[in-house]
Amino acid sequence: METDTDIIIVGGGLNGPALALAMAQTGHRVTVIDALPTETRGDAAFDGRGYALALASQRLLSVIGIWDRVVADAQPMLEIKVTDGHAGQGPSPFFMHFDHAEIEEGPMGYMVEDRHLRPAFLDAMNSEPGIAQISGRSVVAQSVVAAGASVTLDDGAQVTSRILIGSDGRNSGTAARAGIKRTGWDYGQTALVCAIAHEKPHEGIAHQFFMPPGPLAILPLTGNRSSIVWSERAQDAKRINALDDQGYLAALHPRFGDFLGDISLAGGRFTYPLNLTIANRFVDDRLALIGDAAHGVHPIAGQGLNAGLRDVAALAETLTMATRRGEDIGAQSVLERYQQWRRFDTTTLALATDAFNRLFSNDNALLRMGRDLGMGLVNAVPRLRRGFIREAAGLTGDLPRLMQGKAI
Repeated sequence: METDTDIIIVGGGLNGPALALAMAQTGHRVTVIDALPTETRGDAAFDGRGYALALASQRLLSVIGIWDRVVADAQPMLEIKVTDGHAGQGPSPFFMHFDHAEIEEGPMGYMVEDRHLRPAFLDAMNSEPGIAQISGRSVVAQSVVAAGASVTLDDGAQVTSRILIGSDGRNSGTAARAGIKRTGWDYGQTALVCAIAHEKPHEGIAHQFFMPPGPLAILPLTGNRSSIVWSERAQDAKRINALDDQGYLAALHPRFGDFLGDISLAGGRFTYPLNLTIANRFVDDRLALIGDAAHGVHPIAGQGLNAGLRDVAALAETLTMATRRGEDIGAQSVLERYQQWRRFDTTTLALATDAFNRLFSNDNALLRMGRDLGMGLVNAVPRLRRGFIREAAGLTGDLPRLMQGKAI
């Protein structure tokens, strides 16, 4: 069958463009379709998030040509401090402290703001002749045709390919049209997200402070700024977000403390409802899911984008090796290899983040004593501590080549 392109990717956020670049660099023709106009996706004010990129994810970005475009705006994470306690009362004396100096590879990861990553991906795709982009159009139908897949856009245009990739988020239309069901639940929590400026330098240290309503992450950005991911019960988050900036900071301050001096908002404020959602399967006829379309997890460990990029690395390697063996990249046997590679890992991550959130987002005295003693034990045993550091850096498990910093 003659097709317009080898691979259609629905979703132009971060994972979709990463896969497009990886596949185009191995000789495949790729078309990326996104419902948002290019101008919106590239706008510096489009989103307020910063991403904690694990070292393995940074390696992937380096291989596909993104890292050099954002490195000047990337903040290395040199240490991670994990504490437990109550707002306004300070942390428990038991804690975990992870220092990048305990591993040989370098920083555990980097913080990069969304406003730098998105334009970098758009520029890289524009420079890659193997990638075509369709922006401002939605996919309204999809089907399997002969030895390929076809999508219909909202303007009636059709695009055919050998395989269709869903990278269109937790409410993936690609998955829904394929009849792929999802398993998950709502946490009754909302993440309040913003960037703050502070008086004192953060020294490249990331903080995770667990409180009964939910965790507060303070993640270092370039300069004297930090990204805040602050989880609260949904009703409380709605009330806090309705406050003016002064009231918002007054609510944040007892949770944040004084260790970085005076704080002020540095940009917009955003909210994201928190839930867990996993697709019951990651593949279908001539179709594969990546990123949040396959699995959406609690941001408690900052692993959402890292898990998506590991999907990208595994799928790119699976498809490229199939091409080199003369196989049909859309064949079910090929797609099953990808699913087998990623399914167990992502399910384990989802259950682990769910368990951590449930364990720490409560005020049960017995659980509090158990988790504090557990953190103290991990912190006191170098082998356990290094294991957590390598996990945070994304260096464990069956790493695809891109996550090892190697071309496919």
